[in-house]
Amino acid sequence: MVTGVFNSRESADKAYMALQGHGYTSDQIHLIMSDDTHKTHFTHDVVSSGSRTLSGTGAGAAIGGTVGAVAAAIAAVGSNLVVPGLGLVVAGPIVAALAGAGAGGAAGSLVGALVGAGIPEERAVIYERDLNHGHIVLGVHAHSAEEAKDIENELRLYDAHDIHR
Repeated sequence: MVTGVFNSRESADKAYMALQGHGYTSDQIHLIMSDDTHKTHFTHDVVSSGSRTLSGTGAGAAIGGTVGAVAAAIAAVGSNLVVPGLGLVVAGPIVAALAGAGAGGAAGSLVGALVGAGIPEERAVIYERDLNHGHIVLGVHAHSAEEAKDIENELRLYDAHDIHR
């Protein structure tokens, strides 16, 4: 898996779209942010696609270039989760892993939940720090080692830090 941490919504959006350009779908891209980060950067978007709407939001931009890929991923029905007790909003395949780890009660902490979801403890500690500082974690299981290197380099273009492969 290749992961990167982004300081801004704009950088995360660009990286998310770049991953889609590599052929990855929203069901393959991991996205983790704190609930506070979500509320700060995403709650004013209204995203509609057929019958899907990001509920609990105020007036905002219609889907397209203005909302961004990350907001659209969060809005996708059935692919995002607010993890109670940990204050996380997650989307993509990590949802099932965190739910399977019993993220809220059994894990007892953000690091414990991430480790339970299969993230190495040393990475989980870094992600906890970054998430607590309002950053967004984005990741994907690369199709090959060569593609992982390309993705890593591309994430750097969009100001990712704490990149890990």
